[in-house]
Amino acid sequence: MKATETVFKNFLTQNKTQFVIPVYQRNYDWTTTQCKQLLTDIIEVGNKKHNEDTHFIGSIVFIHDGVYTSSDVKQLVIIDGQQRLTTMTLLYLALYHFANANGLDEKAAEINETILINRFVKEENSKLKLKQTDVNAKAFRFLMNNNTPSDYTEYSKVIENYSFFLNTINVDNFSIITEGLNRLLFVEISLERGKDDPQRIFESLNSTGLELSQADLIRNYILMGLAPKEQVRIFETYWEIIENNAKVENSHESKVSEFIRDYLTIVNKKIPNKSKVYEEFKNRFKNRDETFYSTTLQEIKLYSGIYHKFLNTSHESDKEISIELRSIKQMEINVSYPFLLPVYKDFLEHIIDKNTLIAILRLIQSYVWRRFIVGLPTNALNKIFMTLYSDIKKENYYPSLEISLLKKKGIQRFPSDTEIEVSLKDKDLYNSQAKNRLYYFEQIEHFKNPERVDLSNTSITIEHIFPQNPDIKWKSDLSETEYKLFMDKYLNTVANLTLSGNNGSLGNKIFIEKRDMNKEEGRQGYKYSNLWLNEYLKVIDTWNVDAYEKRFKLLYNKFIEIWKYPTIVISEEDENEYNLYDAPEPKNRKLEYFTFREEMIFTSEFSKMYHFVLTQLFNENPSQFLMSELKDILQITTNKESLRSAYAITENYFLETNNDSNTKFVRLKKVLTALELEDELTFKYE
Repeated sequence: MKATETVFKNFLTQNKTQFVIPVYQRNYDWTTTQCKQLLTDIIEVGNKKHNEDTHFIGSIVFIHDGVYTSSDVKQLVIIDGQQRLTTMTLLYLALYHFANANGLDEKAAEINETILINRFVKEENSKLKLKQTDVNAKAFRFLMNNNTPSDYTEYSKVIENYSFFLNTINVDNFSIITEGLNRLLFVEISLERGKDDPQRIFESLNSTGLELSQADLIRNYILMGLAPKEQVRIFETYWEIIENNAKVENSHESKVSEFIRDYLTIVNKKIPNKSKVYEEFKNRFKNRDETFYSTTLQEIKLYSGIYHKFLNTSHESDKEISIELRSIKQMEINVSYPFLLPVYKDFLEHIIDKNTLIAILRLIQSYVWRRFIVGLPTNALNKIFMTLYSDIKKENYYPSLEISLLKKKGIQRFPSDTEIEVSLKDKDLYNSQAKNRLYYFEQIEHFKNPERVDLSNTSITIEHIFPQNPDIKWKSDLSETEYKLFMDKYLNTVANLTLSGNNGSLGNKIFIEKRDMNKEEGRQGYKYSNLWLNEYLKVIDTWNVDAYEKRFKLLYNKFIEIWKYPTIVISEEDENEYNLYDAPEPKNRKLEYFTFREEMIFTSEFSKMYHFVLTQLFNENPSQFLMSELKDILQITTNKESLRSAYAITENYFLETNNDSNTKFVRLKKVLTALELEDELTFKYE
C-alpha cells in the first residue's frame, strides 16, 4: 500500500487512465445539499489570495490491477471515494458545457481532453475517464452527448446534481471555481492486487458502520477480492438478482440486510444482531472458495426468490398460496421467515405439496394470532421460529410441526380454545394496531367466502353497535347495569364491533334505527348488509347483554374454526423439548441440543449446557452473582484450589463443576429464576 498527498486535478489528468467504479459499489447517492457544500468550499478556497491556501477533501483508495482493458489504458479500480470522484467529474462536466456555451473554447477543450476523456484512445469503451456502473453510466453518457438534462426520462442523482452545478455556474464565479479546483488536495491510497488486502482496508475506512449498510458491506465482501471480469459475472449471476428480489414492489425500499439476516438464522440457528449481520456473514463464510461462489450463492439466490414472494405477495402465481402469504405479511410476522423460507423451499422441491404448504401457513397464523389474543409477548417468537424447522420430520411433515408447537410451554405455548374464549371476550380489539384490526375482520368476513373485500382500501369501516358516544335513547333501551357494562367493559370488544359502509349515517343512533335505516332508499341499515358479520344483527330487535353474549358465542365458534387448535394428540415420546421447570429427571439421559437466548447448541453433555449458560450470564453482570446467594449456591470463588473440580467462568473466577446432572439442573433453575430468565433455556433429550 502506498499513500500520497496529491493535488486532486493532477490525479484526474493522468494520461490514458480510466477510473473504474466496480459493480459492488453502492449507487451514486450524493444529494444537492452535499454538492452545494462542496461547491461552497471550492469557491471559498478559490477566492483566497495566496496560492498555498488549499482545501483537503479526504482520500481515494484504488487498486492498480496491472491489467489493461486495451493495449494502452490502465484501470484504477476505486474501492473508496467513488461518491466524491463522481461528483467532482460532474462539476467538471458542467464547467465544460458552460465554457462551450460562453465562447471559452480553449478552457472547454482543456477540461474535456485532460479530465473527461482519454483523447488519444481509439476504443470507445476506454474513452471516458470515469467508468461507472450501468445506471449511472447511462445518465453520464447522456450528459456527455450534450443533451438537455430535462429530457432525461428517468430519475437520476447524476442528472440532478449536474443540473445543480450547471445552474450555479456563471460568468462571475467560473474562474473562481476552476481556481478552487486547482487547490484541492486529497490522499491517494494505491493498493497492489495480490499483495494488499483491499477488504481489510475497506473495513477500516468504513469502521463506523454509518456510511454503508450491512448489505453494502456484504456485497463488497463477496465481490471485492475478485478480478474485474469475475466481479461482473458473479454480480450479474447472483448478487444483482438477490438485490432485486429483496426489494419491496413500487418502492425504493431494500430488504437485503433483513433477508441475509434471515438466511444466517437458517444456517446458524442463531439470530444475528441487526448491526452485526455483516460480521456474522463474514465469520460464517470465511473461505470464499469455489463452493461459496457456486453452491452457497446459488442457495442464497434461491431463497431470495422465495423472499421476493413474501415481500410482494401478488407475485405468487398460485392464488390460494398468495392469499395466505398476504395474511402473513399483513400480520407483520417477519420473524417467521427463517422458518417459512426452508418450508417453501421444500414445496418447490416437491417434498411437500400445495395443500401441506397452505396448512402450514394457516397453522402459523393460528399460533401467532391466538398468542396475540391471549396477550403473550411477541419477542418470544424470535427464538421459536429460529429453530422450529429443525423439529420437522420430513416423513411426518405437518404432524411433526403440530407436535413441536403444542409442546411449547410457558410464554411459548399455543393457547388453547379455553384460553381464547376467556381472553377474546374482554379483548380491546378496537384500540389495537390497525394491522391487527384489519386482519381479524378480513379473516372473519372472508372465511369460506370467495368474494374477498380488502378493508384497507374500501369505504367499509369498523362500526360500534353500542356507540362510543351513545344517543340518550340508549338509556331507555338498556337497564342501568347493562348500559354501564357496555360503556366500561364491552364497548371495544369483538362482539360489539361490526363492519359497515355507512358508519357516518348510523352514528350514535339506537339499535333499531341502525338496523332498519333506509334513508332516501340508501339501505344503510344492518338488515340490508351483505356481510356475514351483520347476519345476526338482522334478526334481533334489541342490542342488550343477552344479545351481546349470543353474538360473542357465534364469533367465538367462528374464531376457533378459522384459527384452529391442532387436534393431534401428543404422546409421551413426543414430549421431548423442555425447559428446566417441566423436564423429567436427567438421570441416565443425554442431550440432543439446548437453546439459550436464541442460540442453538448441539451437545450430548449436560455439563456443556451448565457451563455455557453460567459463563454467559456471569460475564454479563458478575455483581448479580457475587452480591447474592448465587455465589454460594454455585460455589463461585477466586481460589480454584478450594474446589474439587474447578471450571473457569472468567480469568479470575471459578465454579464447582463436580456435580451430577440433577444438581446442575437444580442450580440452573435457581439462577434462571433469580434473574427472571425462566423461558430462555430449553433443551431436547437424545
